[in-house]
Amino acid sequence: MLAIATATDATPDGALRAAHAPASVTVRPNPSYRGDAFQGWGTSLAWFANATGGYPAAIRNRLADLVFGPRGLDLNIARYDIGGGNAPGVPSYLRAGAAVQGWWQAPAGVTRANVGWWDPDDPDDWNPQADRTQRWWVDRIKARITRWEAFSNSPPWFQTVSGFVSGGFRGSTDQLAPGSIDAYTAYLVGVVDRLEAAHHIAFGTIDPFNEPNTGFWRTRLDASGRPVGGRQEGAHMGPLLQQKVIASLTRALQRTGTSAAVSAMDETNPTRFTLDWTAYPDGVRSQVSQLNTHTYHTPQRTTVRDIAKGEGKPLWMSEVDGTWGDRQSFTSMAPGLGMAQHMVDDLRELEPDAWLLWQPVENLDNMKPGGESRNGANWGAIQLPFDCSATDTLRTCPIRTNTKFDAVRNFTHYIRPGDRLIAVDGTSSVAALTHAGVTVVHVNAGSTAQAVTVDLSACAAVGRNATVTPVVTSARGALVARRSVGVRGRTATLVVPARSVTTFLIRGARGVAADARLVRAGHVYRLEGVQSGKALAPGASGTVLRPGRRAGKRQLWRITRVGGRDSSRARYAVTATSGGRRLAVVDDRVVLAAAAAVPGPAAQWILSTTGDDTYTLVNVASKRVLDVGGGATRAGAPVSVWLPNSADNQRWAVVDATAKR
Repeated sequence: MLAIATATDATPDGALRAAHAPASVTVRPNPSYRGDAFQGWGTSLAWFANATGGYPAAIRNRLADLVFGPRGLDLNIARYDIGGGNAPGVPSYLRAGAAVQGWWQAPAGVTRANVGWWDPDDPDDWNPQADRTQRWWVDRIKARITRWEAFSNSPPWFQTVSGFVSGGFRGSTDQLAPGSIDAYTAYLVGVVDRLEAAHHIAFGTIDPFNEPNTGFWRTRLDASGRPVGGRQEGAHMGPLLQQKVIASLTRALQRTGTSAAVSAMDETNPTRFTLDWTAYPDGVRSQVSQLNTHTYHTPQRTTVRDIAKGEGKPLWMSEVDGTWGDRQSFTSMAPGLGMAQHMVDDLRELEPDAWLLWQPVENLDNMKPGGESRNGANWGAIQLPFDCSATDTLRTCPIRTNTKFDAVRNFTHYIRPGDRLIAVDGTSSVAALTHAGVTVVHVNAGSTAQAVTVDLSACAAVGRNATVTPVVTSARGALVARRSVGVRGRTATLVVPARSVTTFLIRGARGVAADARLVRAGHVYRLEGVQSGKALAPGASGTVLRPGRRAGKRQLWRITRVGGRDSSRARYAVTATSGGRRLAVVDDRVVLAAAAAVPGPAAQWILSTTGDDTYTLVNVASKRVLDVGGGATRAGAPVSVWLPNSADNQRWAVVDATAKR
């Protein structure tokens, strides 16, 4: 039986029209594949906190409620921006809010030409009263923040090559001055020490970079030598320099009272992150406790996912935003739908432990036509002017929200810290196990209503009174709770409006159905290459591809969980049914090793999926994935391991072949 939910309002986009049957889609959450406890949602304080921390109380408190309050975005993670700060006398040229004050205090008469005066051990060279605007936010929100991270966009001007915090005169050259590495990391740790003592908070991590291996950060001067280009703090640091900074920061943290660890490297996208990370030697990688990536360009999310699993380190999607739609708008669903789909993709493919916005608050005036773009832009979920005065009010300094604000709340209000992201088929939904049941967030970006069938067949038990409650954000309203629908035959079908984001709150379903589990006792499996269509089989000196099912039992494997409990980072042994030897990696070669009672890391594999029934296999010892070299498809092609790269020659369908033995 299918239960059809009808809208409780009379709006055209909420009603089911008999003459126009909606398109249909089935969404099947699968709790057999689940992440570890989700750490939550967050943001960088960055420019908006600097711009607004000195605003009249009514304005800044309202803003804080919108970003961190339970009726607002309800964020629980904050990143503090350690400002570098330009030299005394440098004219203002950074965009509004971007000139975050440095914590240094220069002696009288110091100019940009004086670079050797600062001593991290001299209290007189520090300004303990620095950055009062961003620090107002620290005090205002600290009761709601469960995790703090510090990060830096640029070293102070006296530690840079160009003498400006907006970058070098060439964006592709390293900006941290030779000989300043230890001074820079002492500066970062010194700021964190002072923040922790003054505000009674504890930082978990410090990331010394922001999109370092890019050409974005460049300072231009006019004919008079006045800076006119480069509108924000930024500093190029290539992978070799990054390694030196990480090692120096590790040493600096060992000499301080903070318990913060190193995170890295906040690269602009997963591809750039991978380029930097794979250049690091093992010794430097071991000094990084948390991996941070942005997702401004999205190929290779699964590459970073598998790197994090191989390293056994937490992974943050530590910054993203964007503008969707062709003009500044507070009513169009385009920004909300674009942001929501990006969140779905990040959560499904990257499997982050936390997900953070760049800054949810943007400069209203900069987003107007002629600002960021010809028609205006929709960066930020919340917009207000960044030049309000001490006499302004909420009426004269208005705060406005666009549909990103509402769409993001469909995630942050219903997938909470401690919940566990789970697999879901399809690319328009994300799902999580919560304390109350299962939550699915679904994006319908189409121009027509959609009948969504929630399939709970992967759950072990679905109660007689199980229900699904839709909470809908569309052009007709935000977070509108519609009538609950009863589950019948483990399914419920609900109609969602066109161009909407809907959270399905599922109550009364629990556990994992036996036939939904990836690994079942007594079963055997075939591993079929996605690119080749051929199966993994033992070869004369390792493993090879074999066509079809002609090799019979030689293509069959037992997969046994050997660690990690029910996490998506669980570790498995893969044992050939023919001969009883285990898939292992020795000297970066895939071999069949004798089966030990407890398989070592070389014979342990982590299986990752985006919910499409194909997997990558990450070897625990080598931190590489099972790979068909060169993308070969011929029978007998050798199978090896290689660095993760998100290619089809690294994906495998795990096919239950028990009944066909």
